[in-house]
Amino acid sequence: MKKKALSLLLASAMVVSLTACGGGSDTGSQPAADSGNNAASSGDSGSTSTPAADSGSSDAAAPAEVDYHEILGDTGLNIVVNGTVTATLDNGQAEFKEQWEQAVGIPLTIQQLDHSGYTDAVGRLFAGGDYPDAIIMSADMFKQYAPTGLLWDMTAAYENADFQSRMTLPAINEALKDSEGRLYGFAYGYGNGCVTYIKKAWLDAIGMSVDDIKTYDDYYTMLKKFHDEDPDGNGKTGDTYGVVAAGFVGNEAPYVNYLPEFWQDAYPSIYQGDDGVWVDGFQEDATKQALLRLQQAYVDGCIDPETLTASTKIAREKWFSNDQAGSSGVFTYWAGSWYQTLTDSLIKNEVDPELVQLPPIAEVGAYINREAPVWCIIDSGDPARNQAVFDALIETMMDGDVVQTLWTYGAEDVHWSTKAEEFTTNPGTDQEKKYSYADGEFHLKQSPNDPNSVWKKNLIDPALAVCELTNGYAAQTDLAAEGNKFFTENCVDAPLSPVSETFTNESGTIYDAKLAAITAVVVEGGDVDAAMQAYVDTVGSTIDQCLAELNQ
Repeated sequence: MKKKALSLLLASAMVVSLTACGGGSDTGSQPAADSGNNAASSGDSGSTSTPAADSGSSDAAAPAEVDYHEILGDTGLNIVVNGTVTATLDNGQAEFKEQWEQAVGIPLTIQQLDHSGYTDAVGRLFAGGDYPDAIIMSADMFKQYAPTGLLWDMTAAYENADFQSRMTLPAINEALKDSEGRLYGFAYGYGNGCVTYIKKAWLDAIGMSVDDIKTYDDYYTMLKKFHDEDPDGNGKTGDTYGVVAAGFVGNEAPYVNYLPEFWQDAYPSIYQGDDGVWVDGFQEDATKQALLRLQQAYVDGCIDPETLTASTKIAREKWFSNDQAGSSGVFTYWAGSWYQTLTDSLIKNEVDPELVQLPPIAEVGAYINREAPVWCIIDSGDPARNQAVFDALIETMMDGDVVQTLWTYGAEDVHWSTKAEEFTTNPGTDQEKKYSYADGEFHLKQSPNDPNSVWKKNLIDPALAVCELTNGYAAQTDLAAEGNKFFTENCVDAPLSPVSETFTNESGTIYDAKLAAITAVVVEGGDVDAAMQAYVDTVGSTIDQCLAELNQ
C-alpha cells in the first residue's frame, strides 16, 4: 500500500468521526459471507504526495492516452474490499487473483477487511496514512468521503470509457454525479435491498401462512407465537424468538432495512422531505412510535435480545443454526441471490430449508432499494496514474467478457466452468441433488470451501450489473431470480444521503447518541421522551448545524 500524508481536511473532517462509529453494522453493500482474512499488503512505496482534489472539470474531455501496464506494471494494483467479494482467501481468491493478473497483465493486491466493521476498519486504515489505489465504498461512506479531496474525479474517464456502449443502466452512475456534474465513484450495479424471509416450517407449526400477514398486528401475532409456542418442535416453549437482526438500527443508510416492520414510516436519520427541506427524522414522532414498538417486542420475546450487539454474521448464523433453540422464525436480509444462499445454509445445517418472502405489510408499503455501492479511486496527485488505475480496474471490470466474468462469477474451473462435469450435493440426504453438464455448457461449480453448495457469484450480481456480459454466460438459480423479481416489484428508492461538512465530521457521534437513546428505550425499558431529550441534549446543536448547512 502506498504511504501518503494525511490531508488536514481528512484528518479533521473524516477519520475521527468514522473511527468513533460503532462497528456492529454493515457497510450497506449487499453482503456476502463475512471474512476477516486480509490479503498481504505490498508495503510502503515511500511516496509522500498528498491526495489532492482534481480540477473539477466536468466537460468530459477525453483523457490522455496512458498505458497502465507501463505505469502500474512494477507496483501493480492495490485494492481494499469488503465481504461483497465472495472469492475470499478460503474460497478461491488465489485463483481469482491469478486469472485476473493473467488477463489484465499486472500484479493485484487484495486487502479484504471484515465486512461487519468495514466502515471503522477503513477509517483506521486511512488514519494510519495507508491508501490503496481503489476501494469499495457503500453509498453512505462515499457521500462522506467525496467532499474530502481524497477521491479522484473520474468524470472524463467514465464518460469516455469503452464500456459506455454496453451500459444497460446508465442512470445509476448519472445519479451519483454531484451538483457540478463530477463523478467520484463508479457503481457496478444497482443498489438492491432487504426483504423479510420466514421459515415456512415455523409458520406451519403455529397454524399460519404468509397470506395471513397483511398488517403489523398480523406480523406481531406471528412473532409472538414464534416465541410463546414451539415452532422448532423441540418440545419446549419460550426458547425461540420471532425475529433476529444485526442491530436495532444501522449506522449507514438506509438504517432501517433489517427491521422494517417496526420502523414503518420512520426514517431515523437526516433526510430531505417532499418539500425539499432537510429534517432530522430521529426526532420525529414516527421514530418515537417505532421505538415503543421495538420496546414492547423486546419485552415480549418477539425480538432476539442479541440483536443489540449482533453483527450480520452472528445474526445469520444464529438464524440458520443446526440447533434451532434460541433461533428465530423471521430474518430480514438481502434479496435475490441471498434467497438461495440462506436456503443453502439451512440445508447444510439440516434445518427445513423452505422459506417464504413476506410482501411488505400495509404499514411498510415497500422495501427500500438502497443507493448503490461504488468503486472509488484514491487521488494520487498524478493524473496519468489515476487514469491507469481506472483503466486497469474499472475499464477491464466492464469488458463484457473475461475480466467481467471474473468479477461476476469468479475463477474459471474453480467457481465456474464450461467443461463436461457431473457432481452431487448433499449426497445420501433428503436434499441430495445431482448436476450434469455437457462440454461447452456454462455452469457454476461446487463452492471451493463447501462441496454441498453451488457457487453463486463473486462481486457483481449478474441480475444487477450496469453493463451486460457479451459472452452469453448466464447462471442464476430459480430462487435468486424469484428473489430479484420479488424485490423489484416491492421496493422504493431510499432517501438521498445527506452531504454536509458537519455531518461528515460528526456522523459517528450522532450514531452513538441514537444508539444510546434506542438502548435506553428498547433494552432498558426507559421513557421514550426522556431518551429523546437526552439525544437532543447530546447532539441537538450538531444536528441543527447539519440542517443549516443542508438547507442553506
